[in-house]
Amino acid sequence: MAGELFEKGLKIRKEVLGDAYVEKSLGDADDFNRDFQNLVTEFCWGAGWGREGDDGALTRRDRSLLNLVMLGALNRGEEFKLHLKGALTNGCTRDEIRDALIQLAIYAGIPAGVEAFRLARQVLADHDGAS
Repeated sequence: MAGELFEKGLKIRKEVLGDAYVEKSLGDADDFNRDFQNLVTEFCWGAGWGREGDDGALTRRDRSLLNLVMLGALNRGEEFKLHLKGALTNGCTRDEIRDALIQLAIYAGIPAGVEAFRLARQVLADHDGAS
């Protein structure tokens, strides 16, 4: 049974990543990865993204920019693209995204920056085509 933190996480996850993506992720879960999907929803999205008030000084926009830099530095391309779409949903501008990726390149290395910019250009082109 889903708890309060899971429900909070599910709501935020859908708002950031879109209903279709989240419903597919949860719907495709099987006996092997269902517990993991629940953990992601409750822990990452409920406990992490759901921090509010005095305990949660970061906005969704802030969290999105941080995720882009971390995922780019870790070379997690598919998650990077997913979270770039989420960053746009959360109101991040292209200028903010560009500056975050420049910061990533400075501190995580030029190859990580090259890949992050390459992936970002793909996502932004798809976003422009869908608009």
